[in-house]
Amino acid sequence: MDTKPTLTIDGRVIAIEGERNVLEIARKAGIDIPTFCYHSELSIYGACRLCLVEIEGRGIQTSCSTKPEAGMVIHTHTTEIRKMRKIALELLLANHEQNCPSCPKNTTCRLQEIAKKVGVTEVRYKPTAPKQKIDDSSLSILRDPNKCILCGDCVRACREIQGVGVLDFAGRGATSCVLPAFGKDLAKVECVNCGLCASVCPTGALTPKSEIEAVWQDIENPQKKVVVQIAPAVRVAIGEAFGLPAGSVEIGRMVAALKMLGFDQVYDTSFAADMTILEEAEEFISRKLKGEKLPQFTSCCPAWVKYAEQFAPDMLDLLSSCKSPQQMFGSVAKKMLPELLGCKKEDLVVVSLMPCTAKKFEAKRPEFKDENSLPDVDHVLTTQELARMIDEAGIRFADLEPQSLDMPLGFKTGAGVIFGVTGGVTEAALRYAVEKLKGVKLTNVDFQEVRGLEGVREAEFDIDGTKISIAILHSLKNAGAIIQQIRDGKCKYDLIEVMACPGGCISGAGQPILRDLLDKKERAKGLYAADKMVQLHKSQDNHILKECYDKYMNGEIGGHVAHQLLHTTYHNRRRILGETVHLFGEGDQKRLAVSVCVGTSCFIRGSQTLLRQIVDFVDGEGLSDKVEVEATFCFEKCDRGPTVQVGEVTIEKCTLEMAKQAIQAQLATLK
Repeated sequence: MDTKPTLTIDGRVIAIEGERNVLEIARKAGIDIPTFCYHSELSIYGACRLCLVEIEGRGIQTSCSTKPEAGMVIHTHTTEIRKMRKIALELLLANHEQNCPSCPKNTTCRLQEIAKKVGVTEVRYKPTAPKQKIDDSSLSILRDPNKCILCGDCVRACREIQGVGVLDFAGRGATSCVLPAFGKDLAKVECVNCGLCASVCPTGALTPKSEIEAVWQDIENPQKKVVVQIAPAVRVAIGEAFGLPAGSVEIGRMVAALKMLGFDQVYDTSFAADMTILEEAEEFISRKLKGEKLPQFTSCCPAWVKYAEQFAPDMLDLLSSCKSPQQMFGSVAKKMLPELLGCKKEDLVVVSLMPCTAKKFEAKRPEFKDENSLPDVDHVLTTQELARMIDEAGIRFADLEPQSLDMPLGFKTGAGVIFGVTGGVTEAALRYAVEKLKGVKLTNVDFQEVRGLEGVREAEFDIDGTKISIAILHSLKNAGAIIQQIRDGKCKYDLIEVMACPGGCISGAGQPILRDLLDKKERAKGLYAADKMVQLHKSQDNHILKECYDKYMNGEIGGHVAHQLLHTTYHNRRRILGETVHLFGEGDQKRLAVSVCVGTSCFIRGSQTLLRQIVDFVDGEGLSDKVEVEATFCFEKCDRGPTVQVGEVTIEKCTLEMAKQAIQAQLATLK
């Protein structure tokens, strides 16, 4: 009879059942060893030194990076270990900004929580770090380096999950810090505003940027009509902020709370999600039947859209031209509501409640303003911000009696509700496309094939001879891998759904911080349950949506008016803004300028290696007094990189030999 290997931890015999490390064994045994830098979805780092344990015969080890072995005898809270943890916490607190009561992470800060758990009652060390400037340049994320504890969670999350890597360590020893590329502000680097860094940050070093005060001002302005839309994923997470179970559907209490806060009307973004399905599914069916612009990418996630604009401008034609549900709602609201609510368009304020920090950036995009520069969406609040507003107003959320959403923009089907979880957009589109292609009413609306929380999932359907191959993925690193397949001619998909946040909007950076991965599953279950709570489950069955099309868009899905109101275009975005980086040859003497683009698209095509080769060539040929080599961003030719400019000549798909010939030819003309 097979027996499982065991080890002993704090006097208890525990079976080893595939755990990666001693830390996971301890947690299975009900022992909460403190840690800052351990996340099950990230690589093991071992930087914070809090998860120390004593292993007999080995001494003190980090539990997160020690593999469990049969026969180990482990102690987790000896006197020496407890003292070491306290000292580590005190050293962190000595240089940490001491404004905890006013910090956005107050009560949810891991530093606070762990300091209390390990028994820190005083800080015996003096601060040595100078005060640093707060970076508030981003529309989505506030970065306060004074609260950074160098755990590296943000660095690894951005690199390993999103494949972006805008944050990294700089400096050494006492000057170590975490910075965006080249020490620039977040708004000037490749950040896609997803906020994953803020969701894993254990302190207030990275937090969603607040718009609470601006919303309060509009609510209290008697001239303004302030309406609010609630995104699907918010309803299954807001309750956690008030002690309710993860996944509980709290749309009714939210409506009650929002009315008490002073909002004039409360609507549902799911109405616009239904509209997105009509437009996006029609667009997909047209592309599929014509065999053009495939695969079609979804365009609901603004972090994904910005990623595509920055890293894959050659893919932009493949994105659906549909606006996101947030922006569709804003467009429709600004067109319909002034008449319905009896106010001027300029006095209508549209507020979004979103699980997402990238929505803040999206709402400020110039594409989403009218001819008078009025934005379709005026303010974006995250779930966390709404919870703070409810607390500010003294509202006891859990005690509220549910109220109903306002009509007409509060009506939705279950298809719009499931947008908030990975696979939900695809399933909603299938509920439309299968019925449209078959020409018969769809009775079974559940497509289990596209559900799940795996990072990449595939599904294939044969709809009366029309074969459709689908990929559903979350996390932008997975999107980058699919993009490379397309470039290599190896992509087999017709439709690709992309969401930046792991699990989709349910775990967006604006949601209450996830303490347990099981909560993510509960939020997903909550959305599927919410789908079943409504009577209609297909976007095409939303009769109020049909009335909207008939009155405001000539009754045409995908028609001219609908296209003007509900669709948009994307463009190549410059990644890193600012000065070029001179590598050598800089000086007062006039030299031949050689510029190599090191933006991401060129980088992945070998520009960094090419840059080093050009520098070596210039140095080896003794041309450093005649040639100035610099790294720059960017020539806006991202699909034709690596790009090099020699004097006034721009070379696409440049090789070292091409660069050499151009340099020698240009130098010959200067003699």
